[in-house]
Amino acid sequence: MADYKLVIGGEGVTTSDHLDVKNPATEQVVGRCPIATDEHLDAAVDAAATAFLAWSVVPDEERKAAVCRMADVIRENSEELAELLTREQGKPLNGLGSRFELQGAEAWARHTATIDLPVEILHQDESGSVELHRKPLGVVGSITPWNFPLMIAIWHIAPAIRTGNTVVLKPSPYTPLSTIRMVELLNEVLPAGVLNVVTGRDDLGQKITEHAGIQKIVFTGSSATGKKVMQAAADTLKRVTLELGGNDAGIVLPDANPSEIAEGLFWGAFINNGQTCAALKRLYVPDALHDEICAALVEYASKVQMGDGLDETSILGPIQNKMQFDKVVELVEDARARGARILCGGTVPEGSGYFYPATIVADVSDGFRLVDEEQFGPVLPVIRYSSLDDAISRANASESGLGGSAWSSDIDRAKQVASQLECGSVWINNHGMVKPFAPFGGVKASGIGVEFGRQGLEEYTSIQVVHS
Repeated sequence: MADYKLVIGGEGVTTSDHLDVKNPATEQVVGRCPIATDEHLDAAVDAAATAFLAWSVVPDEERKAAVCRMADVIRENSEELAELLTREQGKPLNGLGSRFELQGAEAWARHTATIDLPVEILHQDESGSVELHRKPLGVVGSITPWNFPLMIAIWHIAPAIRTGNTVVLKPSPYTPLSTIRMVELLNEVLPAGVLNVVTGRDDLGQKITEHAGIQKIVFTGSSATGKKVMQAAADTLKRVTLELGGNDAGIVLPDANPSEIAEGLFWGAFINNGQTCAALKRLYVPDALHDEICAALVEYASKVQMGDGLDETSILGPIQNKMQFDKVVELVEDARARGARILCGGTVPEGSGYFYPATIVADVSDGFRLVDEEQFGPVLPVIRYSSLDDAISRANASESGLGGSAWSSDIDRAKQVASQLECGSVWINNHGMVKPFAPFGGVKASGIGVEFGRQGLEEYTSIQVVHS
């Protein structure tokens, strides 16, 4: 069991206090996370601010090359990082697990390196010209969650570094170890101070958000915490990008073929054990297809093996932490007590670890906590509807608006339904498949700003208009 270090100014920094990081499959300690003090945070911000002076004026092609080198480092060390990620997060090595996450991290870094933000000519004639330039902001504070700790870290830091900013990164206290190790490796190909990592408990995130030396916060997490981040950032007028929680609805249209969409529905809901902001969390199904859809989902779920993520045969792992495990159990039991039918799963297995089986729940409706709240776990409520217009209205009744989906044999009809959903991203016959070139963000309580693509890169810059 190792004591990990902070990374500040390119160097490992020891701390006097640590917290245990546990494997959710075994509840055994994986390693010890350093707890940063206020002085450590100040040192990290100072290191990033100093590095910014040089990094912000590095030629664009050199910054592109640096981000490509980051992608190379991730690929070259992917197996080491994947195993450590599995030990602390719980997700399987195989399938859509840790190796998949490392592949995504590499892909996002590589694509980010290809995006250009050229000078825009707004006006040019014999009287002169007006040009729009994009300039880096300064020190970016990144606060990442525990569900995809490495990939989301890359979603934050690659565009920041690509645009000439420097970074102070704070991972979740549930999954800090793989992030620390990745930052150590990335510092081998980045100038000292460009990328720093400080770790600790949740209160460290607020200190980062309030820090006067940080110009922008990018945060991925719950809507409740996102509101606190935005409030804390207000005093220093920080820029913010907030990718927050979702309670994504999927609507199956009456012409859908249950056997053809069952696999897509399942993985739309259960990718990363349902611990995904843009997972399918409510499924609206027409009366005529309800029983057939439920049966197809139950049959598919029965084939998916759950177990310790280090076992190469496991496809689903445990819920990441005890608090989230308890919430999932509570929501299912609340639905059961109100008359819901648990079609599969719904029972905590014996033994250690925070395991909960893939669970399909029927005979629920709006007003059930399982439908109205984001469960963020391996449970899918299936909700009947008689009128398609009513299903759309119910899907839009949530305060969340991250993602949604429409499932149909008629793509044009599905697109018509999709256009009526109040969410930042919508998918046809799949759910949650984000892409590095497509902007991603939420509406309503699901966030502010976007990530990915040119639009996401622009969020790490300020505009300067040059009149000549």
